[in-house]
Amino acid sequence: MALSLGLMSGTSLDGVDAALLETDGGAQAEPLGTFFAPYSDAFRSNLRRAIAGEIDPATLEVELTDLHADAVAQLLQATGRKAADIDLIGFHGQTVAHDPTNGRTWQIGDGQRLANATGIPTAFDFRTADVAAGGEGAPLAPIYHVAIAASVPERPIAILNIGGVANITWIGERGALIACDTGPGNGPLDDWMQTHTNHLIDQDGAFARTGHIDQPCLQKALAADFFSNAAPKSLDRLDFTMAMADGLNPRDGAATLTEITVAAIAQSIEILPEPPKRWLVTGGGRLNSWMMERLAANIEAPVDPIEAIGRNGDNLEAEAFAYLAVRAKAGLPISFPGTTGAPSPMTGGRIAYPSPTQCR
Repeated sequence: MALSLGLMSGTSLDGVDAALLETDGGAQAEPLGTFFAPYSDAFRSNLRRAIAGEIDPATLEVELTDLHADAVAQLLQATGRKAADIDLIGFHGQTVAHDPTNGRTWQIGDGQRLANATGIPTAFDFRTADVAAGGEGAPLAPIYHVAIAASVPERPIAILNIGGVANITWIGERGALIACDTGPGNGPLDDWMQTHTNHLIDQDGAFARTGHIDQPCLQKALAADFFSNAAPKSLDRLDFTMAMADGLNPRDGAATLTEITVAAIAQSIEILPEPPKRWLVTGGGRLNSWMMERLAANIEAPVDPIEAIGRNGDNLEAEAFAYLAVRAKAGLPISFPGTTGAPSPMTGGRIAYPSPTQCR
């Protein structure tokens, strides 16, 4: 068993999720503490500009890495741990571009700098090897979903993550594993809210709830080639944008973007071997009651937040990278033909060790 600390900066661009996990990289995975460090408005704005190609993402790498080091220190303090207690950090970094079709995925974040700053060996660069081998490089959390869903009897079961992009893990009765991005998540809706209301998100879906769904915009969005592609498949955050609601008033735009996310998720059932008997939802989307209501109305199976099985949906991805770090160090696979399209089960990631001049 190892004490591993996972760090995740998601496509929602809200900040750094940090989670402490005791795990063997297999069936054992016990969460021990979490911490969230929000990005400042200025840094979030710069990230958005970097993702849009307006500034060089590399210019943000040092600041981003140091923000993650601060999150590590805060989590250690909150849990009463010292750096010497931690075996490994799993550092995802911040995705600024994802284009596996052209063999490219880019997460900024300096693994060696983080290892030096924290004094803790740091696993990073989890996606590059998979993409280089012809895989999508995403999603990577499915093998962790298998571990946390082991005690849930329903099969097949779906673990649905709704972050900036939405993705699904399908676990079959005999352990078959399929995963893919389903389409946009909260990203377009968040961008719409920030543009039209000066709010970061549609809190609890209250704004979209008062709007009307524009069917032509919905049908046009769902006609995108992505939805007819077989799994595995993945998206860049900007493959679907708030432009899907161009021309609509603010409330109708929010309602329509929410429905696009929901309809794309429901539509993903068509590419699965069998409809899931239960859905467990993680990520920020599960906190949007209107989105959850629309999911329940579009899916003929129970739809519950991941908390229904005793897990925290705010921290699951950070926990996943703590888990993946242990697997990477042990040389165990983190991606699979059914989850990323890799040619065979593959390990991934690199490990940076603190400089000898650094003290723990």
